Amino acid sequence: MHKKSEWDVVVIGGGPAGMIAAGRAGSRGRRVLLLEKNPTLGKKLLITGGGRCNVTNNKPEVRTMLAKYKKSDKFLFSAFTQFGVAETLDFFHTRGMATKEEAEGRVFPASNKAQSVYDVLTKYMKEGGVQIQTKAKVTSIAAEKSSGEITITLADKSTIHTHACIVASGGTSRPETGSTGDGFSWLATLGHKVIANDMALVPIALKDTWVKKCAGVALTDIKLTTFQSGKKQKAYKGKMLFTHVGISGPAVLNMSRDVGDLLRDEEEVMIMLDLFPTLDAGALRAKLQTILVADSNKKIKNILSPFVAPALVLPLLAQAGIDSETPSHSVRTDERKALAALLKAIPLHVVGLLGKDKAIVSSGGVELSQIDFKTMQSRVVPQLSIVGDMLNIDRPSGGYSLQLCWTTGYIAGNSC
Repeated sequence: MHKKSEWDVVVIGGGPAGMIAAGRAGSRGRRVLLLEKNPTLGKKLLITGGGRCNVTNNKPEVRTMLAKYKKSDKFLFSAFTQFGVAETLDFFHTRGMATKEEAEGRVFPASNKAQSVYDVLTKYMKEGGVQIQTKAKVTSIAAEKSSGEITITLADKSTIHTHACIVASGGTSRPETGSTGDGFSWLATLGHKVIANDMALVPIALKDTWVKKCAGVALTDIKLTTFQSGKKQKAYKGKMLFTHVGISGPAVLNMSRDVGDLLRDEEEVMIMLDLFPTLDAGALRAKLQTILVADSNKKIKNILSPFVAPALVLPLLAQAGIDSETPSHSVRTDERKALAALLKAIPLHVVGLLGKDKAIVSSGGVELSQIDFKTMQSRVVPQLSIVGDMLNIDRPSGGYSLQLCWTTGYIAGNSC
């Protein structure tokens, strides 16, 4: 064990960005200490993607990938040309972790286990000689301008000294994993501008009580359109999942930031769910009529199950004003039209966003103009590098958050 004053690099945070940063710095012969406040590393990593870990999104062309990071793309270009999607996949593949691609370019370990990602990262750090100190809660960081030394103070009052520190302590999502936003206060004290941290990808709570009966139902290829005070806002396509209190899933998570912005106006927000976005109203009515005629003697509740998720049948019939026991041949024209219209626009009344304990990632973070993205070093305190969720970068679900961690963490470790 090295003396505390002898560390070349100290990494704060044992999440994905911190682990790859520490491993890269160690592989370059640097003496590296990783500080983790939890008893073990990778607590959030191991639960990402429902425990499967959406490693990245298969968009190897840099500009195509960066388009998903919206206004942050101009800052990230240099970083992603150094270590982007192709380099990330090569990193894991050459270390024995096979991957597979699923819908919308999402890449997962072939094992379907986040543990596979964790194993690669911990082995990488071990090979680089990285020393790990768990249960190490940092309370402050101080920078000495004249000597360039960074002093890190822990909760037990002990101090650690280094000339290079990588801050990878995460945002405020899933605080039970240790992501409580501590790092933002340290960085603000050192002169960094920190944009208010908030939830970015989070499930949505609904007023509609019938939704609870559909908990666990997953829908693919649907469209969700937001409305406020009757005015159409934005539309989103993809997958969604009904929960006990509302809706979740990729399409919902990706719209949650915009829904949160609408809710600040304190006017009613509604989401219309279109189960058949590829069919116009006329085509859907014709398809529904074909189904009713084909099984004209069966009760309508029994013939809709192959058409829509079984758990949705009774709630939808109730909303359309149709008795579920009605034989198909007895469904009136106006009832058929009402049901077809409902399938294109199921009203979902928003209560709000769920809390930080349910958020996938948080928004906000350090102002990007204060970071040199060629090295991930702070322009305010050059001895510091700032990575991952510490940066004010919005991104959708689908592997983009972890790719940001791999890219920024690797570059930081390569530059210290």
